[in-house]
Amino acid sequence: MGFDALRDLGPAVSFFGSARVPDGHPEYERAREIARRVAGEGFAVITGGGPGLMEAANRGAWDAGSVSVGLNIELPHEQAPNPYQDLELTFEYFFTRKLMFVRYATAFVALPGGFGTLDELFEALVLEQVDKIRDFPIVLVGTAFWSGMVEWVRERLVGDALIAAHDPDLLRITDDPDEVVEAVCRGRELQEDHRRQDGGGTTSG
Repeated sequence: MGFDALRDLGPAVSFFGSARVPDGHPEYERAREIARRVAGEGFAVITGGGPGLMEAANRGAWDAGSVSVGLNIELPHEQAPNPYQDLELTFEYFFTRKLMFVRYATAFVALPGGFGTLDELFEALVLEQVDKIRDFPIVLVGTAFWSGMVEWVRERLVGDALIAAHDPDLLRITDDPDEVVEAVCRGRELQEDHRRQDGGGTTSG
């Protein structure tokens, strides 16, 4: 069902973020603005379809008149669908839902969030690390929120030789909406170049 529904989606950006940040919170407003600006560059916006920062990103896509997609998950709490979706899909399993985040995106934007956000972020990061996806920008929005985690990755994982020294460079941290837009647009250009060189195909390698 998901593959058929999103087959003709076009370039899209997946936004990950907390379900618990309310409308009116500065993080909500920032997520909405970034999504609006990304959508204004011709991208659809894909989120987990729930409330909080997912809602903010879907709402930003609506503000820009772009396609807004929600990939919801059946949960006993928290995950009521938000009303700002043109395409709403519901999944029983997390692994199929995460496949859709990756399969139809050209970039990932991670907003502050909890375990679910981290799960989605590290799924994307591993795929980029092992070249299952190429030139996919992974942008972390919120220096104060994310810098401690990235510092730990450099000190512990790189320091203990558990990952390559350049692996943390797959992550880009910013507070600037302009940098987010620049990163996702550049990723789209690189992926289009790859498709031309490869004679067609998908962005997911």
